[in-house]
Amino acid sequence: MHVGAIRADGRSPLAAGLQATLARAARRLRRRGEAPDSATAATHHRRIYILPTRAGLSYAAVMLATLLGALNYQNNLGLFLSFLMVSIALVGMHHCWFQLLGLTVQARDGLPVFAGETARFPVLVQEHRQKPRPQLRITDGPAFALTAGGEARAALSRPARQRGPMPLERVVLETRYPFGLFRAWTVLRPRAEVLVYPKPASRAPQPPLIAHFDQQGRGDLGTGAEDFVGPRAYQPGDSPRQLDWKAYARERGLIVKQFGGDQSARVRVDWDAVPGADPDQRLSVLARQVLDADALSCSYGLRLPGMSIDYDRGGRHKHRCLAALARFSPGHRPQAPPEARELQSADHARKRGG
Repeated sequence: MHVGAIRADGRSPLAAGLQATLARAARRLRRRGEAPDSATAATHHRRIYILPTRAGLSYAAVMLATLLGALNYQNNLGLFLSFLMVSIALVGMHHCWFQLLGLTVQARDGLPVFAGETARFPVLVQEHRQKPRPQLRITDGPAFALTAGGEARAALSRPARQRGPMPLERVVLETRYPFGLFRAWTVLRPRAEVLVYPKPASRAPQPPLIAHFDQQGRGDLGTGAEDFVGPRAYQPGDSPRQLDWKAYARERGLIVKQFGGDQSARVRVDWDAVPGADPDQRLSVLARQVLDADALSCSYGLRLPGMSIDYDRGGRHKHRCLAALARFSPGHRPQAPPEARELQSADHARKRGG
């Protein structure tokens, strides 16, 4: 092949080889910059960038006009003023760049939120060179200053658009100290994430209620008993005193609070019991059922394809179920072994026969 030969795609071999080399270098730099291995990231002199601001460009235009006028009219005072302006710009650029050197940014995991809300990442900025650092700022965050060897705390806000683990993509630390003529910034990527729960549906159907007896097998729902055993849908003739008016005010329909003596009710939040073809919509309905069951302080369990969470109650159990919904992947449905499928089919047949 000749050196100047043209390939079928219209590019020469030299241009194609150069483009491939640049693409490999770009991928290597991207992997190095986008793969955080720690929650703490430090500034590096090779990753501090600086450019003039709009005020700096105006200052440069005035400085150039002053220099040209002084040279044209051979004015020594004008030349002195031009050199003074150049010196101020160089000193300001030097101090602006060194403002970001020797800092560390430590990020922590934020509290879980629901899709559509705002996720917040706690961030700690520390100074390690015993030098005051005024006029620092994190992009999309408030401005702050660091004393010699001091630290500052901030919270970065990011919109949580979809469910699942949401990583903190990057932190941009910048400054325009001392004169505002230059903007220096560095991009840091500490490792932190926020778990985003599915957005709860406004209303959800009542999940199936499973009765659970004590060891002696005594008791029934017994209207008038004092122990709360779970919710159920409203039926004509139910007493208004047993209605959950808070759930009705939140437009969740009429729900009756059940009370009994020795029997407790368990709510089963089941993926297969929720109709719909859209997985995110089904997860939204399941999230609403989990929140409703937790608000009524009843024991509930969660069943998803490939996993299940046993019956329990309380705040930790609620967050465990919501976390399972947030991390659930509809495309991954592991098959049960043949023995388990036979037991399940026999169980279903026995229930239908009973």
